[in-house]
Amino acid sequence: MNIAVCVCLVPDTASVIGFAGGTVDLLRVNEVMNPYDEYAVEEAVRLKERFEGSVVTVFSIIPAAATEMLRKALAMGADRAVVVNGKEESDPYLTALVLSKAIAAFYTESLPDLVLCGKHSTDFQHEQVPMMLGALLGVSTVNGITALNVSGEMLHVEREIEGGIEYLDLAFPALLSAEKGLNQPRKTSIRAVMEARKKTIDHLDVSIDERPFIHCTGIEPVVRKKICLFLQDEKKLLQLLRHDGVLC
Repeated sequence: MNIAVCVCLVPDTASVIGFAGGTVDLLRVNEVMNPYDEYAVEEAVRLKERFEGSVVTVFSIIPAAATEMLRKALAMGADRAVVVNGKEESDPYLTALVLSKAIAAFYTESLPDLVLCGKHSTDFQHEQVPMMLGALLGVSTVNGITALNVSGEMLHVEREIEGGIEYLDLAFPALLSAEKGLNQPRKTSIRAVMEARKKTIDHLDVSIDERPFIHCTGIEPVVRKKICLFLQDEKKLLQLLRHDGVLC
């Protein structure tokens, strides 16, 4: 079984988030693998351990200087890692497009049996890339799964919906995105970390000509300061509501 896992970098929630010129000050931010992607990597490795001959390949659109992040996925048990040298976009569609081209180029003859992603990234939380990627690859897609079982040529998945649990059956190839609770990502041992450093990280160039549908023009911190006014009577309150709009 060939299994592809898509991972991304996000700011560590323990970092002090600063802003400069409408962007996040990355000098003060420690970036880590997206926590939801860790569930995807763990599930891929568990399938590899169950089905002999399976190969897990991790894909990520990250700067060359950040490739060490992929060592964690290799230490968890992934076999190969591929850095996609495409332009990092804030548009979910272009992100999915670059990943789809990278996966299609890497698996030249046929698509992987299974593609796994995190449900969403913890920074922008778009929750759009997995569904778009599945559509671009032309495979069955289920978002936010909490359980996965494989029997023969069928995948049996569960996901939580409002007021209950949804059970779905689908065939290979497929794309699934991982929700919190799918599994418990393993802790990497020193031996696993050392072995991961011996594994090679490939680079794959992907270029696209399409313009983004969404462009992030700036990021600013939330102003949480509220205005508090003491009013003498209800007439003053009505006056403020009538002329100044809703009070903060």
